[in-house]
Amino acid sequence: MKNKVFATANSGNNHIFAMNRISENKGNRSLKTMAKLLGVAFFVLQSSCFVACQDMFDTDSDRQIFDPDLGEKTDSMFYTLGILKGLQQVADQYVMTGEMRGDLVATNQYTETDLKRLANFTANDSCKYDSAYRYYRIINNCNYYVAHRDTMLHTGSRMVALPEYVEALAVRAWAYMQLCKTYGTVPFYTDPLVSIGDVSRSLPMKDLQGVCDELAPQLARYSGTPVPTYGNISAGVLNSSSSDNPQEKQVVSARAMLPVDLVLADLYLETHQYAQAARYYSKFLFDNKWQVRQGVALPTTSLYSVLGDKMPANLEFTITSGAFTWSGIFSVTGTNDIISYIPMAANRLRGQTTDLPRYFGYDFYSTTGGASQSNARFLLDRQIDASPAYLALAGSQAYYYTPAGSNTADPDVRQADIGDMRRYVCLEQVSKDDSLFQVMIKFNNANIPIYRTALVYLRLAEAVNRMGYPHVSFAILKDGLHSQLLDSLGNTRYLNAADSVFLHTTLPFYSAENINSFPNNWGIHSRGANYTGGRKSPYQLDSVVGSKLAELQRLHGITPTGTKADTINAMEDILCDELALELAFEGNRFGDLTRLARHKNREALYGSDYGSRWLAQKLAFKQPAVSLLDERNWYLPFK
Repeated sequence: MKNKVFATANSGNNHIFAMNRISENKGNRSLKTMAKLLGVAFFVLQSSCFVACQDMFDTDSDRQIFDPDLGEKTDSMFYTLGILKGLQQVADQYVMTGEMRGDLVATNQYTETDLKRLANFTANDSCKYDSAYRYYRIINNCNYYVAHRDTMLHTGSRMVALPEYVEALAVRAWAYMQLCKTYGTVPFYTDPLVSIGDVSRSLPMKDLQGVCDELAPQLARYSGTPVPTYGNISAGVLNSSSSDNPQEKQVVSARAMLPVDLVLADLYLETHQYAQAARYYSKFLFDNKWQVRQGVALPTTSLYSVLGDKMPANLEFTITSGAFTWSGIFSVTGTNDIISYIPMAANRLRGQTTDLPRYFGYDFYSTTGGASQSNARFLLDRQIDASPAYLALAGSQAYYYTPAGSNTADPDVRQADIGDMRRYVCLEQVSKDDSLFQVMIKFNNANIPIYRTALVYLRLAEAVNRMGYPHVSFAILKDGLHSQLLDSLGNTRYLNAADSVFLHTTLPFYSAENINSFPNNWGIHSRGANYTGGRKSPYQLDSVVGSKLAELQRLHGITPTGTKADTINAMEDILCDELALELAFEGNRFGDLTRLARHKNREALYGSDYGSRWLAQKLAFKQPAVSLLDERNWYLPFK
C-alpha cells in the first residue's frame, strides 16, 4: 500500500476523537456553543483525507509528514489533494440542499424522510444533509494551509506554491459561500483553530455580504492565477468502456480545482455587485477561451411516438458541423463544457462514493448489467423524480427548425410546440417491473459538476442584465457572443449603439484582442430549442419578453411600469427558466431562486417584498410547511 501524507495542525493525535464525536452529535445547541464544539473538531487537518488505502486522490509519494511546516515545494500537492477530499465529502449535501428545496424535483413513495423534510421545509438539525461541520472542516484545512504556506518558494523564476495557495483561498471562499446560502449568517474565522484558546474566543457572525467584504479583496489580488495542475491523478471512477469491471480512470487534476475568478465572480453576483461579477466571469472566459459549443440535444426515435401529432412531418434533426450532442457535456474526459467537478470513486475501496445516482434511479455501483448504462441498473425505487413544474416548463418551450428543402443561404425558420429537447436527454423513460417511470441520468457517471461553461455564461448574462443590458444578456441565449453578430463595419447587427460600445469596452468580447477568440460561441437556448440564431428565428427579444411579462402579470400579479426595468425583470425570469432547462438537478436550483429573489427585493420594482412573493409563488406547489415570504425560512437550522 502506498504511503499517504498525513497532515495535522498540531503534533499530537489526541484530538482526533473530537472530530468523530462532534460530527455525530445531533443535539440542539446555540450558535455560539455549536461554533465552539465545531472548533474542537478542527484541531486536525482531516486525516481521512490522506490515509485510506486505494484512495481517490492517491499520490506516488513514499513519504509521511507529521506536523509539517509546509516549507518543502512538494508539500503543496499533498495538502491541496487533502482539501479536495473535503469537497468530495460535501458533494451529496451540496446537491441535495440545492435541489430538494427547489422547484425542479419531486418526492415519491420511496423517498427517505430526510429528503422529504428538505423538500417541504421541515428539515431540523437531525437531517443528515444539514451539516455545517463538513464545510468548516474544509475551511479549517484551508486556513491552516494559508497561514503556514511559504508562497515565496521558487523554481527558477516560477513561484511554485502560489497556485495551491490561491486554490486554498478559492476553496475557502466557496465553502463560506455555501454556508451562507444554506444558513444565512454563520461563524467566520480565517485563522486556523489549533488549540483550546483559539476556540474559546467569540467568533464574529457574517452573511454573504460580510464574507464577500472579508474575502473578495484578497481573491482579487490573485485574479488570473491558473489552478494547480499535476497532470493526471488516479481516481476511482467507472471507465466508459463496456468492461464489466470498474477500472481506475485518470482524472485531469486541473478539473478538480475551483478557479479563483469564478468563485470571486459568484461572491459579487450573490451580493448584487453586478459589474464586478461580470468583470471576473469575463476575465476567466478571456483568459481560458471557454466557449458555449453547440451541444444539441437530439431526440431519440422514440420521441416520434411520444409526440404523436405534434411532430411536424417536415421536421429534420441535424447537427451543425463541429457540434456535439448535449449529453456529451457531462463527459469529464473532453473539453466540451465541464470546467470543475468533484470526481467520486468507483467503489468504497477506492475512496469516497456518492448516493446521487441511486437517489435519481441509477445503480452506479452495481456490477449487474456491465459498466455501460443498462436497463438492469435503473431502479424503480428511485427517491427523486422530476417535478411537474420542471416538466411543464420544458414542455412549454418552442422548438425552432428549418423545413426540409429550405433555402440554406437564408432559411425560413418554423416553430414546433414540442418543448425543449434537453428533457429527453436528461430524463430517460424506463419500463421495469411492470412500471413505467423516468430516471434522471446526469449523475450516471458519479461525477458532480460545479462549474460548467454554460453556467458561467448564464451567470454572466444575469450580471449583464442587471447592469442594464438586457439585449446583450439575451444575445447569450439566442446567438452567443461571437464575431458573426458583427456586420462588415464592426457594428452589432441587432443590438443598439450602447450595447455595441459595451461589448467593445466594458465587456470586450468584440475588442481587437478578443474578437477572434470565440468563433464557436453558440446561443445556450439553442441546445434545447435548436435554431434560435439569426434574423428569421421566431426567438426574438421583444416577443419572448412580451410573453414573459404577460406570464408574470398572470402568476405574480405585477403591474408593469412601462420602463426598461420591466424588460430587465422579465429577462431575469427568462434566465431563471434557462438555468432550469440547462442546469436542472445539478445542485444549483434553490441557490439560484433565492439569489434572484434577493435581486428583486433589493430593486423593489414591484414592491420591496416582490422577490419573496415571487419565490413563495414558485414553490407553492410543494406546499412548504413554513411561509417563504419570511426570508428566515429560506435557511436550514445551523448544525
